[in-house]
Amino acid sequence: MLYALHELAYQSALPWRIGAQAARRFWNSPFNPAADTAIGRTAYASAELFESVTRRYGKPDWRLATIDIDGKPVRTVEQVIWQSPWCRLVRFARNIGDLKRAGKPASGPAVLIVAPLSGHYATLLRGTVEAFLQDHDVYVTDWVNARQVPVLEGRFDFFDYIDHVRMMLAEIGGRPHVVGVCQPGPPVLAAAAIMAEDADPNRPASMTFMGSPIDARLSPTVTNQLAEEKPFTWFRSNMIHTVPWPYPGFGRRVYPGFVQLYSFMSMNEERHRDAHWDYFNSLIDGDGDGVEKHEEFYDEYLSVLDLTEEFYLQTIDIVFQQHLLPRGLLEHRGRKVDLTRIADIGLMTVEGEKDDISGVGQTQAAHGLCPNVPDDRRQLYVQPRVGHYGVFNGRRFRDEIYPRVRDFIASNEALSGVSRRPASAA
Repeated sequence: MLYALHELAYQSALPWRIGAQAARRFWNSPFNPAADTAIGRTAYASAELFESVTRRYGKPDWRLATIDIDGKPVRTVEQVIWQSPWCRLVRFARNIGDLKRAGKPASGPAVLIVAPLSGHYATLLRGTVEAFLQDHDVYVTDWVNARQVPVLEGRFDFFDYIDHVRMMLAEIGGRPHVVGVCQPGPPVLAAAAIMAEDADPNRPASMTFMGSPIDARLSPTVTNQLAEEKPFTWFRSNMIHTVPWPYPGFGRRVYPGFVQLYSFMSMNEERHRDAHWDYFNSLIDGDGDGVEKHEEFYDEYLSVLDLTEEFYLQTIDIVFQQHLLPRGLLEHRGRKVDLTRIADIGLMTVEGEKDDISGVGQTQAAHGLCPNVPDDRRQLYVQPRVGHYGVFNGRRFRDEIYPRVRDFIASNEALSGVSRRPASAA
C-alpha cells in the first residue's frame, strides 16, 4: 500500500511540477525585464527548488566518455560484456592511442569493482571508477532496479549475489582483482573463499574492501544498532512493499529505494535542510558553482533503486543480526564458507576514521578471518578525517587512498604470475 501511495503522491504533484517548470522558464527568460530583479530571481529560485525536490530522479549516466589521464584526454567506451536479469557487467574500454599519448601502457591489471546493492545505482562510484581507469582495465557491476524485473524472472537473494560475483570474475578471466565497496564485502569475501577452495583458475589475485561490514559487531554505528535492536519480523513487516502497476516488476515484493532514502535523510535531516536552503540562496545570488555542486550531488543521491525482499532480508539476517560470516557459520548452497582456504589472494582493507556507516574495525576484521593470507600480500589502512563516502570518492580518496590501492594491486599482479592480453581499442 505504501508504494502505491508514494506513486499516487508523485502523480498528484504533476500539475504543480508543470506549473513550476513554466514559472522557471518565465522568470529565467532573457525577454523578461523583471528576470534580473530581486523578485524575479526569488521567484525563479522558488520554482527551481520545488521542481527539484518533487521530480523523479532516474538512473544517472556514467559521464565517463572522456577522462583525464596525466593531463591528456582519454576516450572510453562503455561495453556490456555479460548480463543477467539482475546485473550488467560493464567494462570501460580505454582508447589505446589515447593511452599511448598519455604515456600509459595499453593494458593494465583487470579490476572488477563490485558496486553496493543498497539503494543507489552503481554510478555512485563514478569517481571511484574514474580513478581506477588511470591504471587499470576496469569492470563494474551495474545492478538492476528490482522494480524493473518481471516476477517471472524469479528471485534474487544473498546467495545469488555470491554466484553473480563468481560468474563475473569468470567472465573477465585470468585472475582479476576485485574491489568491494561497502555492502559487497561479505558476499565478495564468501565468493573468494569458495573459489579458493575450488582452486578456481579465475579466483581473484587480490581483493580490496572499502568501508565494508565484514564484522558488523565491531564499532557499531547507528545503522548497525538499528539492525540489531529491531526484531527480524519488524523489517519484514515495515520495510517490504509491493511494486505497483505499471512497472515491469508489478507484484514483486521489494525494499523500495525511496524508503531507504528517507531513512538516510532523516538521520541527517538538518544537514539536508541546510543544503537546500544554501541551494535556494545560490540560485538567487547567481552562484553557478554552488548550484552546480548541489545539483551534482543530489542528482546522484536522490536516484535510488529497489532491492528484492529476499536479498534485503537475508542481508539483515546474515550480516547484521546473526553475523554468520565472521562467526564461521555461513553456508552457501549446502557447503561451509571457509575463509581459511584463502591463501594466495591478496587482502587489503580501507576504512575511514569518521565512517558513520561501517565503523572502524568492521572492514579490517577480514585480516583476522583470513589467517593464511601471507603477510606480504596484505595491507590495512585507515584514512584520517574521512567519513563513509570519502573512503571511495573525493579528494582524499584520489590523492591518498587510490595510490595505495593501485600499488597494492600492482604488487599482487606481479605475485599472481598472470600475463594479461593487450586490451582491445575503444
